[in-house]
Amino acid sequence: MTERGRDKEIDVKLLELLACPLTKGPLVWDAEKSELVSRLARLAYPVRDGIPVMLPSEARPVEIDAPAARAPRKPR
Repeated sequence: MTERGRDKEIDVKLLELLACPLTKGPLVWDAEKSELVSRLARLAYPVRDGIPVMLPSEARPVEIDAPAARAPRKPR
């Protein structure tokens, strides 16, 4: 039996529209764990059957390494 509930891809347009409900910041897709990660909130929101569950009560805390936590800056 396969795991149909764990989608390995997420629609890019959907990802562009979604934001962390706590920080209103961007989310990063983690295909390995089927989660949307908010680096600012240090939370990972699950994606179940292709549907992001954007409830802080359903999110799990994540450890973010200092270099990975910083978004690359655009040159001025």
